[in-house]
Amino acid sequence: MIKKVIIVLIGLALILAVIIWYGFSTPTNDIEDLTISSSSKPVVFLLIDSLMDEPLQKAMEEGRTPALTFLAEHGQYFPQIVSSYPTMSVTIDSTLLTGTYANKHRIPALAWYNAEEKRLVNYGSSSMEVFKLGAEQVLHDNAYNLNQEHLSKNTSTIFEDLYERQDQSASINGLVYRGNQQHNLHIPNIISTFNLLPNTVHVKGPTFLSMGSLSQFSSENNKFNNIWPRMGFNDNFTANELKNLIQNDMLPAFTLAYFPSLDKQVHENGPMHLDGIEQVDQQIQSILNEYPTWEEAIKNTSFIVYGDSGQAVIGEDEEESFINLKTLSEKYQVSELGGPIHTEDQVILGVNSRMAYIYLLDENITYQEMISHFIEDPRIGFIAWKDNKGNHVLTEESDSKLTFQPNGNYTDQYQQNWELTGDFSALDLSVNNKNRIEYGEYPDALARLYGALHSHQGRYLIVDAKPGHEFIGEHSPTHPGGGGHGSLHEDDSLTPLIITGTNKTPKHRRTVDFKEWILELTNIQK
Repeated sequence: MIKKVIIVLIGLALILAVIIWYGFSTPTNDIEDLTISSSSKPVVFLLIDSLMDEPLQKAMEEGRTPALTFLAEHGQYFPQIVSSYPTMSVTIDSTLLTGTYANKHRIPALAWYNAEEKRLVNYGSSSMEVFKLGAEQVLHDNAYNLNQEHLSKNTSTIFEDLYERQDQSASINGLVYRGNQQHNLHIPNIISTFNLLPNTVHVKGPTFLSMGSLSQFSSENNKFNNIWPRMGFNDNFTANELKNLIQNDMLPAFTLAYFPSLDKQVHENGPMHLDGIEQVDQQIQSILNEYPTWEEAIKNTSFIVYGDSGQAVIGEDEEESFINLKTLSEKYQVSELGGPIHTEDQVILGVNSRMAYIYLLDENITYQEMISHFIEDPRIGFIAWKDNKGNHVLTEESDSKLTFQPNGNYTDQYQQNWELTGDFSALDLSVNNKNRIEYGEYPDALARLYGALHSHQGRYLIVDAKPGHEFIGEHSPTHPGGGGHGSLHEDDSLTPLIITGTNKTPKHRRTVDFKEWILELTNIQK
């Protein structure tokens, strides 16, 4: 044990030495090199990770959010927008930009098994998971594969559609950004020195692409692009890049600006944490201050504020709150995190906090056998799987499984038609005498769950936790006494939307309807 500690300390010392010697500075792009024809009223989409209605309302009442309060009072406020599923940012943002659920855009979650490549994909959750999976692979998945390979080429993004319409767009720190124009991501010296990535990574994105220290325009961000503020993936960096566009009168038709910092604070402190909301509001104040007055800001620009996922409370009692999937290794050969997939491996775990994919590599393991390990656990909200007979859901409380398929005789509030048999309570559904489906604690449950069940290849179960609980696997992050998301539950799935500067709204109050709305909005405002 002491020997391992010494090796780790030596490794950290070497990394620190390289940081001091090489630094993290990367080339700054010259915004003047871009020719941007500004829209008459550009749309700026402020995507705030883990912004939720109840804490936002409380922060507004306490006078801690003058900018968000101003935008809400001078526009429209919708407290409950239905997110994508799983409620992880990469999946949600893919839905936002493609107007599809995971069965079409093909980003199943933060952690998922790629059967074609025979490896677990993880876009980065805990430092130990990154270490076990290999920093080189995680970095490559983030910097390149997510947008250029994993996001389905059969679905187009807002950026791609705007390009085809000869409109321009921008993404600032967005996780999903695929577009039509070639960009170079400048890899920091510390990463390229260790051969984790080449000096330059070629990607396709919108007209303007800013991604932390990998692609930076504002020189004001030199103090926010180092390793300690996450190499530019922080709220200060995002705000400065957006202000730089405004200062240079370079706002394109559509700009997505991602503010990631609140998410970490909510994970640590719980859903009612207000300090982080106050801090992101200060960033928005600085953005509005770039205009002569805030009234001028919303007159000249449409601002949309959206929280991409909620978070549910995670209990402080770890034994009770954590649903330990590692216990499966007592019965099965569970693939080791970061190791190669061996022929004798029977199960792989894709843990996404409050939901998980459980992959059955061994054809001899039936769904029923694996379900038997979870069905009596009262902390699990539901178990879902698909086979040639349909899509199935089972809970501890339900009398029988619910089976559903698209294109049936039951219709929900989104004009989606479904075939339903079995116990509707498994997904907290109710159906009236006109075959109208009403959703309970799992909003838009059928379409969102169908999306996840058909998002990628393989035989797998989905397990979804009740509020207060999260799944743990090998080195997966935990949040005792804090917050977590990933689940289909409304706590994770419902977030607020503020629309200012336009009266146009999405067709339905769902993230999946944003793309059509934004394309219409940018077209009208030319």
